[in-house]
Amino acid sequence: MTLNEYVASLADKRIGIIGIGISNVPLIRLLAVSGCDVTACDARSVEQLGMDALNLVSLGVKLRLGPDYLDNLDFDIIFRTPGLMPFDEHLEEAKKKGAIITSEMEVFFELCPCRIFAVTGSDGKTTTTTIISELLKAAGYTVHLGGNIGHPLLCDTPMIQPEDIAVLELSSFQLHSMKCRPNVSVITNISPNHLDKHKDFDDYVTAKKSIYLGQNENDTLVLNADDPNSAVFAVEAPSMVRWFTMNTCDPALNEVASYRNDPSLRAAQNGVFVAEGRIWRMVNGEVEYIMPVDDIYLPGEHNVKNFIAAFTATYGYVSNEVCSSVARTFKGVEHRLETVRVLHDVTYINDSIGSSPSRTIAGLNAMKKPPVVILGGYDKKIPFDSLGDEVCLKAKSAVITGATSGKISSAICNSVYYKEACEKGFTIKIEPVFEDAVKAASLLAKRDDIVLFSPACASFDHFKNFEERGNYFKKLIMELK
Repeated sequence: MTLNEYVASLADKRIGIIGIGISNVPLIRLLAVSGCDVTACDARSVEQLGMDALNLVSLGVKLRLGPDYLDNLDFDIIFRTPGLMPFDEHLEEAKKKGAIITSEMEVFFELCPCRIFAVTGSDGKTTTTTIISELLKAAGYTVHLGGNIGHPLLCDTPMIQPEDIAVLELSSFQLHSMKCRPNVSVITNISPNHLDKHKDFDDYVTAKKSIYLGQNENDTLVLNADDPNSAVFAVEAPSMVRWFTMNTCDPALNEVASYRNDPSLRAAQNGVFVAEGRIWRMVNGEVEYIMPVDDIYLPGEHNVKNFIAAFTATYGYVSNEVCSSVARTFKGVEHRLETVRVLHDVTYINDSIGSSPSRTIAGLNAMKKPPVVILGGYDKKIPFDSLGDEVCLKAKSAVITGATSGKISSAICNSVYYKEACEKGFTIKIEPVFEDAVKAASLLAKRDDIVLFSPACASFDHFKNFEERGNYFKKLIMELK
């Protein structure tokens, strides 16, 4: 089915679109211009939406705004925003009345005419998605980057050719209850995240599994053999499994192999591994050399993992030579360990994407020396115990701000390493105001120090998203005298 045919099938439907945001606005406009009966629902007011609201009204879109925007969702089809979970009571009630609940991304999967690579995980998914995109482009493919990165792709489907490739980053919010079938699925890892939105950790894991449950034996699932929470997905995967691992022979592989009675899973016989400082590919027992680990331009072990995940996903599409070339030159994604400025011999690094403890821990481990780290933000109900230990072990000082400042400071002070860290000069400073936290970190830093902004929390206490937060951090740094 083409996009025009799909839109035509909605001609007699009452359509509700939840959320007037980046992913939905192009769809709202398309449906309105096509003459569909469209109501756009959003918690914000007309004043808060500004010209976006006025432009939609001029196209004939009806608006339902304000705190009661989810009441009485009397529509035939509802497109939900990723941030509104399918188990929301308003959506559940609408579904009981016969409404079809879908999303811009779910419809894209139905209509996309080309092959799809999809990436999810708790950490590294944006960088891994971008690396896959860069590898495929370097190999000569026309690539369409979208999902939780790039821009919405549904309205672009008429321009996408069958020989192209779509590369998607998918969050647990997008995947929850979604039917999809990527040709290649990648799960970077699974650790507790977004527990403020999901019912519990099991619900979060179930959402992530949607990325492969719709696949078949002709598709590929790429898994992290070093992560027990995701390696076990191979047991039920309907697709072919390929592995990436930092070890030549990971015990998790043999454990999963015993479940599936599949000897091809043993010792990463299909995938990418690291040994003796080099990256290798294993294909049906045959070893191919790719490159030295130290030749990867981006710093940190977590970026090695991102690259070997991408190398595994693009097997059969991208040569080992292209893999090596891209890894040597790719300079990363904005807001991910991004060097902003060196001022008075202090290096300021923006890692606003560090919205979970595990991500911030990876950033701390990537630093060449203990940094002054800025932490804190919106509370996603994730424990900070492990973060407290790592901050004591890996940071010179910590400046804490935002809604989670109390929890993070408690985790640091309760760490078994706290006393030893303090004896070495480690300090904690709490600054409720974000601007004051940035200034305090700059004052704590001495010559040749690093100031790392990696908050370990979401941005929603003060910012719209991590990009806005990172851009504001960079603005403050560039204004330092």
